[in-house]
Amino acid sequence: MLNNKTILITGGTGSFGKEFIKQTLKNYKPKKIIIFSRDELKQYELKKTFSEKQLKLLRFFIGDVRDKERVSQALNKVDIVIHAAALKQVDTAEYNPLETIKTNIGGAENIILSSFENKVKKVLALSTDKASSPINLYGATKLASDKLFINANNIAGDARTSFSVLRYGNVMSSRGSVIPHFQKLNSEKKPFPITDKLMTRFSLTLEESVKFSLLALNKMIGGEIFVPKVSSYKILDLVKAINSKPRIKIIGRRPGEKLHEELISNIDAPYTIDLNEFYVITPYQNMTRWKKENFIKYNKLKKLNFCKKDFIYTSNNNKSFLSVNSLKKILLNL
Repeated sequence: MLNNKTILITGGTGSFGKEFIKQTLKNYKPKKIIIFSRDELKQYELKKTFSEKQLKLLRFFIGDVRDKERVSQALNKVDIVIHAAALKQVDTAEYNPLETIKTNIGGAENIILSSFENKVKKVLALSTDKASSPINLYGATKLASDKLFINANNIAGDARTSFSVLRYGNVMSSRGSVIPHFQKLNSEKKPFPITDKLMTRFSLTLEESVKFSLLALNKMIGGEIFVPKVSSYKILDLVKAINSKPRIKIIGRRPGEKLHEELISNIDAPYTIDLNEFYVITPYQNMTRWKKENFIKYNKLKKLNFCKKDFIYTSNNNKSFLSVNSLKKILLNL
């Protein structure tokens, strides 16, 4: 799938980008991987983690997804785009709404238009649980971004570029996640700040996020939102996995924070397929490219199994929950 392909990753120096490059170099023989990001220091630090042989397959582009001209230059002769660049911190987005819109929505538009111009084959945009029934600005901008990528398939018509989305929750131990923060507090013997004792979250490691992105690339025909099936955990169990006798401080929920993560809403349910490792939210409207029969044929399926109309996929109604011991094992491998 990725052999002899030129791949570009926006936001490529982030947690996902690093792991994607690592797994791609290990399991495939890409023609080239382009890391597109705006931070020269992070690019310099990333370069140092690869061997001379690996660096021959890597290209580092300084650029911002807000800059349409630079994006288009970077996509020259690119086959596959993984769009991971975004302003992701909920608090930061609330205080900097216009900047968040420029990056998360304007950046998506630039990726789409530049992909058309350069005849890119596949574009997979990474999204977030916060795009499902959003209650904060970050989630709202990612929902708009998702809509842009899905509906770009209508603009594409008979063009060869296909656009799909991969939506998942917080990645464990990624940059900005709560786990490194909790571990630091534990080493300093400080209390754990908990917003709500009932809070739950989906569990997804960096390795799993890359695995699901590769699966989505393999299964997409353009127009799908892929949602991986993963386990959940209780925030209190996560704390107990770090410290069996924790001191806890209840601080209350922050603005824009949900008690439970949601990946599929009841609005999405009638359009959602149950597909082995994934749920797949199919387009709400008719598309030139996305047809049931095309998806069935491409993925060698017998039929499509749609979810019930009242189905929702949230971290608290999940069939699979991680125990404290299971969380301990995961934390040891992060």
